[in-house]
Amino acid sequence: MTAGRGIVHSERSPKAELATNPKLFGMQTWLALPDGAEEIDPAFEAQTGLPWIEDGNARACVVMGELWGAKAPTTTHAATIYAEIVLGAGGSLPIDAEADERALMLVEGAATIDGIALNPYELAVLAPGKAMRLASDTGARVMLLGGEAFASQRHVFWNFVSSSRERIEQAKQDWREGRFPRVPGDEAEFIPLPDRPKTVSYP
Repeated sequence: MTAGRGIVHSERSPKAELATNPKLFGMQTWLALPDGAEEIDPAFEAQTGLPWIEDGNARACVVMGELWGAKAPTTTHAATIYAEIVLGAGGSLPIDAEADERALMLVEGAATIDGIALNPYELAVLAPGKAMRLASDTGARVMLLGGEAFASQRHVFWNFVSSSRERIEQAKQDWREGRFPRVPGDEAEFIPLPDRPKTVSYP
């Protein structure tokens, strides 16, 4: 989903499924739009057939961008790397130094980067320009993310992200006063703007 100049959406599960208490294993990631593209039209796409790369006891699904010669069909607006890496016991993969910024997050199992253990659900930011190796003795699932560095800083408040503090203030006011459209079929529910968001904020 590309938020661009602003988008609203609703996430719902069918009541019949909720009764069985289903569980979802996933990761929600926000990727800032580059300078000059922050106010593009909002959009949504669903992609299937993402490319997988396999090398012995290691395989990776390229979710966004290009990695190890494979390119995902997902729309990107800046140079991006986003991949799910699954390591079997004794598996390893190189983490190249092509991107300006790179980070790893261990979401299952145990893994190391150049011999240093990764902590579960902790973002490990990698040193720029240094080729490294991701490995696991027992098996692991790791997310790799990164891409080009932006020249301008980004500010965050709740669900609003922008390089302009003034634009965030305008979005907050627009939300309070109902100037965002309602989600078709879910017009009854409205989430008020929080005084202090639970998300990390840089207003």
